Amino acid sequence: MSKPNLVYILADDMGYGDVSCLNPHAAFQTPNFDRLGAEGAIFTDAHATSAVCTPSRYGILTGRYNWRSRLKEGVLGGYSSHLIENGRKTVADLLRENGYATGCVGKWHLGMDWTLHRPFTEEERSDFFFPGENVDFSVPVKNGPVDRGFDSYFGISASLDIPPYVYIENDRPTALPDHEYEGSEAPAFARRGPCGPDFRHEEVLPTLTQKAKEFISAHRNEPFFLYFPLPAPHTPILPSAQFRGKSHTNDYGDFCLMCDDVVGQIMQQLKEEGLEENTILIYTSDNGCSPAANIPELLACGHNPSAQFRGHKADIYEGGHRIPLLIRWPEMIRPGSRADETVCLCDLMATMAELLGVKLPDNMGEDSVSNLPLWRGEYGPIREYTVHQSIDGSLSIRKGKYKLEMCPGSGGWSFPVPGTPDEEGVPSIQLYDLENDEGETHNLAPEHPEVVEPLRELLFRCVMQGRSTPGAAQMNNGAPIWETVRWMEEMQEK
Repeated sequence: MSKPNLVYILADDMGYGDVSCLNPHAAFQTPNFDRLGAEGAIFTDAHATSAVCTPSRYGILTGRYNWRSRLKEGVLGGYSSHLIENGRKTVADLLRENGYATGCVGKWHLGMDWTLHRPFTEEERSDFFFPGENVDFSVPVKNGPVDRGFDSYFGISASLDIPPYVYIENDRPTALPDHEYEGSEAPAFARRGPCGPDFRHEEVLPTLTQKAKEFISAHRNEPFFLYFPLPAPHTPILPSAQFRGKSHTNDYGDFCLMCDDVVGQIMQQLKEEGLEENTILIYTSDNGCSPAANIPELLACGHNPSAQFRGHKADIYEGGHRIPLLIRWPEMIRPGSRADETVCLCDLMATMAELLGVKLPDNMGEDSVSNLPLWRGEYGPIREYTVHQSIDGSLSIRKGKYKLEMCPGSGGWSFPVPGTPDEEGVPSIQLYDLENDEGETHNLAPEHPEVVEPLRELLFRCVMQGRSTPGAAQMNNGAPIWETVRWMEEMQEK
């Protein structure tokens, strides 16, 4: 079998319930997502490593839990320095070293090093969304995608609502900012910031889609890896005229249909190039749906973007990190397959390594587990346990049917909100039986300490060892190991 191409499409803030083949109660149908699932495999228990975007992207590309990096909570800005450590190999590195052309098109949001006119002041460091006048856009950026395993890059530094509003090709802007974008209100929300003359927010998704299609065409005669992280349906929520009103919900629903169309265009491009049979096509999301989608309005229209699960983006609850995952590869995956086993987006590294017959060194893909058996239809548990994280840094651990959450509330933006009276009088940790209570409605922690303690100890060991897979112990980044342990204990005490 020749080396398969890999196209990895990552939505930005799309909920599990926004894909109609996963949600029978969806208010709108997603024909291209559904076709992708019907022609390949639907994964019903797939998770991002985090409930927000920067950290989950770190996990995808490194095969390592994001909280092992210096970023212990929150996300990066558009001017933030690089998060993927110097010397750390990515999935792109793995594939390039094995004969692949590698390209990234879309939203990076993992930091890159801009050249500054002067060092940041303390105020600018704390307000990293807005120091655009201090950036020299005329010189190359460093430690971006082309320094992390990708041969080429075209995209934006962070989310589409975070400046700077410039396209970056390889390591430099395509045009210097020539005006200040004034910002906009919800649902097309975007922050104020410098903007290039060739940049229009409503044109970004179509522009990136065209660039992705061009990459496929240009590399049709060699094995390639295209990482295509969309800027949608994240804010600014900007469905084009073709999709406005089509979902019969709101702008967010229409934007989801526009994302569905993007997948259809990529599928058509692969067909036209004769690449369908030997291309692994993956569609997933970095985390759950954001409240910016106006969830109450969606619910009033009969649509729940989290389907039957509790919470949404930012939360430790399932709605924060359980995401759609659809994979088609005709040469291996049987059409109409359905996998109910727990998998994690950080598993891409180990899966591709096994596929290529490559043994990963101990300092690469420390939390990645190969999903190849599931792709072959050999169903059964493949992960001993899986760790999740909310926006405030709270951790949870899932093993079998039980999920232990090391916080009293959501750890994010839904009720109970961290640090508010919502959390008063509730137990400091939560335990749920997801087999019988997938909506996480009944906290079993007070009545089942015999389940809580082994899970807590397993999570502690996972942090201490710097890995969750077999191999030599590794160090976590960002703080000494004892600081990481103290941080985890603080999360439990909150």
